[in-house]
This record gives sequence, structure tokens and C-alpha cells, in this order.
Amino acid sequence: MTEPLLPNFDDVVSAADRLHGVAVRTPLLNSARLDALTGGRVFLKAEPLQRTGSFKFRGAYNRISRLPESQKTGGVVACSSGNHAQGVAAAATLMGMPSVIVMPKDAPAMKKARTIAFGAEVVEYDRETEDRDAIAHAIATERGAVFVPPYDDFYIIAGQGTVGLEIVRDLSGRDLEPDVVISNASGGGLISGIALAVKEMFPDARVLTAEPAGFDDHARSFRSGGRERNNRVAGSICDALLAPTPGQLTFQISSQLVGEGVAATDEEVMRAVAFAFEELKLVVEPGGAVALAAVLAGKIDLTGKVAAVVLSGGNVDAAMFQRCIDFAAAQPA
Repeated sequence: MTEPLLPNFDDVVSAADRLHGVAVRTPLLNSARLDALTGGRVFLKAEPLQRTGSFKFRGAYNRISRLPESQKTGGVVACSSGNHAQGVAAAATLMGMPSVIVMPKDAPAMKKARTIAFGAEVVEYDRETEDRDAIAHAIATERGAVFVPPYDDFYIIAGQGTVGLEIVRDLSGRDLEPDVVISNASGGGLISGIALAVKEMFPDARVLTAEPAGFDDHARSFRSGGRERNNRVAGSICDALLAPTPGQLTFQISSQLVGEGVAATDEEVMRAVAFAFEELKLVVEPGGAVALAAVLAGKIDLTGKVAAVVLSGGNVDAAMFQRCIDFAAAQPA
């Protein structure tokens, strides 16, 4: 059996060229308070400012824009709790193609509404009793559409890797080298793509995953050497990070280039959402704030280190955002 082709650093650079002028080159922000709290120099990659509000647009556009004309007529289909959905919908619309998104019934209402606004048809499913991949593939077969995976795809991984490429280029522009790069992880497309860029340019940098407590399948997989599964498919406010297991392709990359991870509780995540709002004036969704939460909770020693932390998305319902702010405000100083 032929091994699947994996992207490399050159493919990430190619994706950056394709995304130039289409995706937002999001800023790398610094917080004096965060530096003081950690004892390091910490930079935050602000992907909530990306087109569609998360990094997912990068991979979706890189994948969909490369489809040959013969495959565009039937459009695309994807399954997602919201961020990949919006990325695919927006990318497909930009390419003049229809899109269908299979979304869980419990996905945030705002994510569903925005997915529709970006031009997609939404088909709902029950994430605890139904198989979203089976539903999506059935739709693809029926309509002659191309399935766009959320993470386990050559061009998706390369596209997400442009986050890491921008981080290292921006740090280099400040005459800095990253000691640590930490990113949220679900299926692994983002962290594996980031690792391709970071480790190529700075081989000694540590790259880590950040996951919700109880859904730390990457961290457990790194320890065991195989792809571990989560025991649950729901039960965290970090709805964007609930993939059941690392992707096959993504884990081949991350097991070699990442190899370690941390987790943060929902309470720690809520405090991180509030911190980003208060200190950076950014709206970050819970799933986009897990890496920051782990840093604020002291789960990674950044003393004397240069670190980059990815804030991966900002698509959060107003009620959930208010819940995070209220929770943090009620905590002792």
C-alpha cells in the first residue's frame, strides 16, 4: 500500500503565495502584562481577525482553489461545528461554487447563521448518535460534490501551516527566535502545519498542542505512540476542539515534529477568554483560547523564553462570551 503524500515546508510556502491578497495576514501581538505574568516574551497570533473569524479559511481556500474545473460543478461538502464550515463556505463562494455543510445540532447558533450567510446550505446531525462523515459522503455522492476534510488533507494542512510561517517570519523581522510555539489542536491540521513551518526555520523550537481537559487525545497519543481516542464527543465549552482522535496524516507529522502537549480546563479557558478581551481587546472563542489558558495557568514554563501562542478563532455566541467574562470577574484577584 502506498503511503499517503505529506506536505512539507515548500508546500506551506506555496499555500502562502496562493493566499496572498485573499487571507488576512493577522498580527502578532504582545502584552506587557502577559510578559510580566510568565517571565518571558509572549506573542499572540490573532486569528480571530482572520477572514471568517478563524484560521480555517486558510486551509479551506488553499484546498478549494486548487480543484480542477472538472470538479467544480457539483460544489463542495464539509462537516464542521462551525469554523471549518465558515471557511469552506466563504472559500467556495469566492470560487463561485455551491457548498453544503454538515453541522452538529448543538453547534453555536452564531456559527450556523454565519455559515449560511457565507453562502452554504446547512444540514444538521446529532453528534452523539450520528456519523457526520457518513452523512457528508452520502451528500457528496448524491450531488457529485467534492468532500473537503476539516484537517486530514494535504492542502488543508499546508494552508493552516501559513499561520506558523507568518509567526516565524514576523519574529525574525524583530530579530527574535521562538523558543516555544503553542497552538490549539483538534484534528491536528493547524498544529501539524505550524510545525512544518516552525521546525524548518527553527529546528530547536518546542512546538506544543493545547487541548481541552478530558479531550487531550494528542497529548495521550504522543505519550503512547499511537492515535488515542477521546472517551466523549461532547462536554466542553471548547466546541471547536472536539475531534475524537488525531488525524492520520496530521499525526504522522505532529508525532515527529511536536510530540508534547498540555490541557486546560473549561474554567481556565473562561479566564483566558476574559484576559484576551481585557488586555488585547480581542474576542476569542473558548476553543481559540486553550493555548492562552494553558500559558496563564502556568502549565508551560516560559521564564526567559520567546513564545508564540495561537489564538485560533473568535466565533463565539454572545451568551457564551458573557459567561466567560462574568466567570472571570467573579474570581478572586
